[in-house]
Amino acid sequence: MLKMMTFFQGLPGQQPVSGTLDFPRRPQKLSSTSEAESEASMSEASSEDLVPPLEAEVTPDRGKEEAVKKKKKKPKGLANMFSVFTKGRKKKGQPSSAEPEGPPESAPGLGGQPPGQLPTVEELKADLERGRLEAARPLLALERELQAAAAAGGASQEELVRRQSKVEALYALLRDQVLGLLRRPLETAPERLRQALAVLAEQEREDRQAAAAAAGSGPSVLAATRPRGWLQLWRRDVAQAAEERLGRQPAEGSEGRSEAERIFLHMGRTMKEDLEAVVERLKPLFPAEFGVVAAYAESYHEHFAAQLAAMAQFELCERDTYMLLVWVQNLYPNDIINSPKLAHELQALGLGSLLPAGQIRQLEATFLSSEVASVKEMMARALDLESQRWAQDVAPQRLDGHCHSELAIDIIQIISQGQAKAESINLELGLQIKHMLLVELAAFLKSYQHAFGEFLERCKQLRNYRANVIANINNCLSFRTSMEQKWQTSQDLPSHLLGPLSELKSHSFDTLLQNLFGDLKPLFKKFTQTRWAAPTQTLEEILSTVGKRLPEFSELHDCFRQELMEVVHLHLVKEYIIRLSKRRLVLKTAEQQEELAGHILANAQLIQVFCTQNGSPAAWLHHALPTLAEIIRLQDPSAIKIEVATYATSYPDFSKGHLSAILAIKGNLSNSDVKSIRSILDIDMGVHQPFKSLFSLIKVG
Repeated sequence: MLKMMTFFQGLPGQQPVSGTLDFPRRPQKLSSTSEAESEASMSEASSEDLVPPLEAEVTPDRGKEEAVKKKKKKPKGLANMFSVFTKGRKKKGQPSSAEPEGPPESAPGLGGQPPGQLPTVEELKADLERGRLEAARPLLALERELQAAAAAGGASQEELVRRQSKVEALYALLRDQVLGLLRRPLETAPERLRQALAVLAEQEREDRQAAAAAAGSGPSVLAATRPRGWLQLWRRDVAQAAEERLGRQPAEGSEGRSEAERIFLHMGRTMKEDLEAVVERLKPLFPAEFGVVAAYAESYHEHFAAQLAAMAQFELCERDTYMLLVWVQNLYPNDIINSPKLAHELQALGLGSLLPAGQIRQLEATFLSSEVASVKEMMARALDLESQRWAQDVAPQRLDGHCHSELAIDIIQIISQGQAKAESINLELGLQIKHMLLVELAAFLKSYQHAFGEFLERCKQLRNYRANVIANINNCLSFRTSMEQKWQTSQDLPSHLLGPLSELKSHSFDTLLQNLFGDLKPLFKKFTQTRWAAPTQTLEEILSTVGKRLPEFSELHDCFRQELMEVVHLHLVKEYIIRLSKRRLVLKTAEQQEELAGHILANAQLIQVFCTQNGSPAAWLHHALPTLAEIIRLQDPSAIKIEVATYATSYPDFSKGHLSAILAIKGNLSNSDVKSIRSILDIDMGVHQPFKSLFSLIKVG
């Protein structure tokens, strides 16, 4: 199969859109495939200009702020401060990257406060506005302090509501900071990303604890604010990022591709490269329970499937139907889901097909119907162009000394391209279309036979007539060889394919030999006109005439020259037997009969040597004349019966009429002997295999 993955090569990188998840572009190739309608490979295009390298993905202002913090902070650093959120709560299987280690005692205070003292709301607000995620821990402490105050009952409801509104406002700031970083994870420094993930993980744990506590508690004066569901908000952002990434306008410059092809090429390439970045760069940083690969893969899959489903609702052209099926049945499952870098991650997710099975079957039926119709039309057009060249007396090409036609090559290529297109979708579809295309090929060969038959009858006066006849005989070999190699390597080709070619070849041989056989007819008449007085000289004249005409067939392929020589061999033997069967020669003595038998044997030897030397493979004709000579020579009826019985097994079409014509030469046989000898042919000789005709071509009175 010319594999279709040229789809994935060579689109220039698109510019990032503000506010979306921008994955760095690394030049990638998917496995190569082909589109049978002349789909060309696309060159690779680097897209490193989309985002800077991971280590440099920090904004200039943030970089300055981090530098200032490094000067101010104590040796234990930011990671130790942040570890207080997760100390003592590490879960089995949770990556340590989301839970920086370090004792909480070493953490400095926020907002200028000494360790152990909570900063004020204003200080927390200032820290959060500066993007200091360390504020998450004191904010959580502030929330718990508020819950404790509400449970104690010492504060008024108005005071509690006021304090809760401030806490929720701070959480809104924290949420925006955390989700903002996670919205563009590959543009965030790894340590910064780990902080945001740790805050999100802590909030998820608090949500679960709050839900468990609320199940066993009574009504509270505080409004219920948990679960806050930040993890769901992050997943929603992932889905939005997938939609934005896949929904971007594809780059221009994909010449020869339809709009739909460019859109799906862009989506497939983007999904593959983005998911590879998620697996390679995000998965090591995210807590396992977040399922970061699944989140992105499912979001991309859903959007991709939605786009295909929307497209499938329209009445598609043949090209877009094919493209849709290639993506659904081949490229997406094989070159994205099962690509080397993604297979281990994505196979376990069971993302499924991009389209429902029923819709796929409907599209496949549409594809098969339109592709078969297209193949049929292209074959008819090729035959029409070839027929025009015959009629316009255009000389055929010469290739290696042989007359040559490109028709067989064109037809087999058209058939092969149709099958290759179906196989590029899936092998089962390739098998379905194979049977359909073979039916169309058989119909084409019948049309070819009919069109060439008309040319043979109507265009004999053209200068290049014989050359075109030879070219089309040679064409039969190209058809047969190509069909055997492509479809029937282990068994004979069916007769409905070979039959038209055999008829075309036979008709063409008759045409080429018509003049030669016409020239031989008066020469064969000499045998009976001279009452076989000089049979050797007559036969030598016949063979000389044949030898002079044989160079006319030199531009046939060797196999066809041999077949044509077999036809000549058969004609010589047949015409000789016809002259023997004429009832003008009656020999009454054994000596006369033996003399004639000697002439027949000598002539048979001349015919056999001449034809064999010129390539005739017709060994089956070698005994035709010698056995007849033996029947004429023998005098004992019983011996004649044995020869006749043996002869009938070699030539099953040898009839009583033919035997009577030969026995008529023997004027010394009684009627009872003739009748007894003829009766031997009433016995079933047990010959039921196919045989080549000889005596069925000879009419006797």
